[in-house]
This record gives sequence, structure tokens and C-alpha cells, in this order.
Amino acid sequence: MEKIILNEVRKPRLKSPVLVGGLPGIGNVGRIAAEYLVEKLKMKKMWDLFSQFFPPQVLIKENGEINLVRNSVYYKKFRDKPDLLVLLGDSQSTTQEGQYEISHYILTMLKNVHVSMIYTLGGYSTGRIVEDPRVLGAVTRKDLVPSLKKSGVVFPKGEPGGGIVGSAGLLLGLAKEMFSIDGVCLMGETSGYFADPKGAIKILVVLKEILDLDLDLKELQIKSKQIEEITGRIQEENQPYSPSGEDLGYFG
Repeated sequence: MEKIILNEVRKPRLKSPVLVGGLPGIGNVGRIAAEYLVEKLKMKKMWDLFSQFFPPQVLIKENGEINLVRNSVYYKKFRDKPDLLVLLGDSQSTTQEGQYEISHYILTMLKNVHVSMIYTLGGYSTGRIVEDPRVLGAVTRKDLVPSLKKSGVVFPKGEPGGGIVGSAGLLLGLAKEMFSIDGVCLMGETSGYFADPKGAIKILVVLKEILDLDLDLKELQIKSKQIEEITGRIQEENQPYSPSGEDLGYFG
């Protein structure tokens, strides 16, 4: 078996497509946002990518059917603006070598269809519940910053401190250095403790404006509210008992 295998499901004619990439990661923020785009825009599958670098397992559907772990690219054609591609996946590579190999392979295929811009999506872990998540940004060119700031993206100094780990960062790094494709990383704040649609919603609000998308976020907002209620109950159950009613928040 080859290390990476591409299955072309469809070969659409694309017009200067823009890619949005959301693979599993911190809080699954990027994946949740990307999945929502595919579902609500009724996007069609273009590619499936299989690899030895993915976990050695199959996933089981509700009906009992199995599928190999994969990354997939979906497309949506527009009449009066660039077409949209979305990269989704069951997993990222389990090795450093695989991260580079798969990212380079995907970028080669994207270059062949003349992708004009890449937006990678991810989560930025704060280690605590975030009431109003920010969307942090990173860019391949500094002149991309002003327009992103107008759309609500923030660029705080020193954040994220450790850089961007995984495909969300690597795709952009390789795109800049080896493929001359511009890109932006959008990171929604999240606790990182669970799948977090709240950070995904914030990212989608930004993408709606940047890409001029007609996208109803109601279903994701309902899901976010449900998770918020669950986490609120868990926090209450784990709250230390204080007979005097004093705030015990200062205890470690």
C-alpha cells in the first residue's frame, strides 16, 4: 500500500476556489465549523484521502457499517464569487512525518485546482470555560491583518504562545514557503475539555462575513446552548461547599 492514496469522487470545474480546512483538534472547534459548512451549504464530495499515517482503525456507523479513517474535500460552486472547498477529516496524522507528508500532498492537489486562498480553523485552549470566545488570527502576509481585524479577528501579542501545532499551522506554513498560496488561521477560544460549538460559531460568524456566505447558525447555536447548560450543571455539582457563603474561588 502507498503511504497516501487519493480517491477522486468528482472532478468539477472550479473557479479560483478558496479552501477552508477543519480537522480534529483542540475542542474539535475547527472540525465542528467545517462540518457545519458542508452540511448547511449542501456541499458535494470531491476527494477522499486515505493514508498509513492515520490511526489503524475503522469507524462504525449507526447502522453497523464500517469506514476507513480518511480526510475528505468537499466543494460548492458559486455563480458570482470564488468557489468553496472544505477539508474535513476523521483524524490528523499520528506522526510528525505524516503531518508533513499529508499536508504537502493536499497542497499539491490544491495547487493543481488553482486554490487562491486557504483558511485553516482550529481551537485555542484557555484551560477554562469561556463565556464569550475570541477568534485569534495568524496570517501568511501581514497585509492580510487589517481586513481580518474589521471582521472581528484579534491578533494579541504572544498568543498563542507555543505557535500553531498540527495541520492548521503546517498547511499554512507549507503553503507560504513552498506553494506561494496565501492563508489565514482562525482559532476559536475554547476550554479544550470537550467538543465546543461555541468557539466554532464565532469562527463561522467571521467566515460568513469574509466569504459572503448565506449561512444560518441557528442549529449550532441551539447545540451550543445545550452543552452550556450541561457544563453549568457539572460546575454546580463540583462546587465546594461553603457554610458561610464565602467565595472559595481562591483555593487551588
